[in-house]
Order: sequence, then C-alpha cells, then structure tokens
Amino acid sequence: MQEKNTLLFPKELSWPLSKKLLFLILSDLVSDVFVCELIWERLFYTKLRSRDGWISSEYTPTYWSGKYNTAPEIISERGASIHLTRSIPKDHKQNLKKILDFKGYKINELYPRRTRRATAVNWLIFWGIESNSKLKDYDKLPIVSSPPDSPIHGHKGDPEIK
Repeated sequence: MQEKNTLLFPKELSWPLSKKLLFLILSDLVSDVFVCELIWERLFYTKLRSRDGWISSEYTPTYWSGKYNTAPEIISERGASIHLTRSIPKDHKQNLKKILDFKGYKINELYPRRTRRATAVNWLIFWGIESNSKLKDYDKLPIVSSPPDSPIHGHKGDPEIK
C-alpha cells in the first residue's frame, strides 16, 4: 500500500470486511459516516475520545496525512473521493466487477453519493488484497437501515454532499 503501512495493525479493526458488508454499502443500507470510518481506520486515522473526529497517526500513509491531517469525508467531499480513487492502482480498478461481480448502477441510480460509495468499496477490496485480509462471505455486520429517502442526500446524520 504505502510506505508507513508495513506494520501489522496497531489495533484491531472494528468491522472485518465481508462480501455481505460491501454489498450493504453498495445498496446504501449503511450510513456514509460508517463507510468513512471503515476507510479511516484502515488508513490508521485515530478516533479522538474528547470530541468527534479522527486525526492521522504515525501509521497513516503520507499520501493521506500529507493532504488530510484530519480524516476527510470521503463520501461527501468530492476532493477526498478523487484522492481515494487515485490511491487505487490501475490493476485494481475493476475489483468491483472481478471480486463482487457487481454490474454497476443503472443510469437513473447514478448520484455522486452512490458512485463515491462504489469507489469506497473498490478501495476496501484493494486494501483487503494488499493487506492479505481475506474477504469473507459472511461475518459480523452493522445494524442495517433502510435506504435513505433521498439518494442524493443520504442517511440522517450524514454530512451534506459537496
């Protein structure tokens, strides 16, 4: 992955990756906040106890910490989503199709939130491959919610899309 990420995880991850979890993200059944937290902890951002927020750690790859000292809102912020896209090597760009057999969204389902969520899932698959973390068929899952009333705005509590 990146040069600082050669150590094993300094802490246990909150949620193991599974195909079912990744499809929950693609189906918009978990919040954007949850999706970001999956990525942030894999980039070694650390959750602050005193207030809401995540900051880079000594293990955060410099590609991320150099641009984002605090964890970026990957789904709501276009620039952060582009940064995530660029961090996926070319030979991993088709992981959604190759690993999950994901056919993509229909034209009427294409919204920035949805395409950014697909990018997030593609990055999570890439991360799993690079860190030798097996993608399970099933594992621990978060509480599932209904899809948001508006796919443009997301779930209650999600940051505004920019």
